[in-house]
Amino acid sequence: MNNSTHQTPFLTPKTIETTRWIAVASLLALILVGLLWELWLAPLREGGSWWALKVLPLCWPLAGLLKNRMYTYRWVSLMIWLYFTEGVVRAWGDKGWSSGLALTQTMLCVVLFAACALHVRWRFQMARENTNTEQTEDSKPSA
Repeated sequence: MNNSTHQTPFLTPKTIETTRWIAVASLLALILVGLLWELWLAPLREGGSWWALKVLPLCWPLAGLLKNRMYTYRWVSLMIWLYFTEGVVRAWGDKGWSSGLALTQTMLCVVLFAACALHVRWRFQMARENTNTEQTEDSKPSA
């Protein structure tokens, strides 16, 4: 039988906080790469590209991640696949700097997805373990 009432030494609030900051850092890095890519390093047109606006949707979830809102982690892990797809397509089809930046975007998307998915899973797991621990303590006879 699976006894999940004991907390594993790996799953701690600090571990969950680490996934939070990895998600925030990868989101910020994704915004920075998108801006640098489309404005200076390898824009589609000389002098910068309107494609830099693609980072605007990435700015919306930043507040939710910083406030540690579970719902934000969930929808960001789905939205990020649009940026992953763009990164894969442009890494395959572009040349030079643009290809490398697209590959960087793709890797950052994978990191962001993994951080969000682990954060959500581990927060639920810790909440479940805390509930089980409280129920076990409540069921003990008082002296």
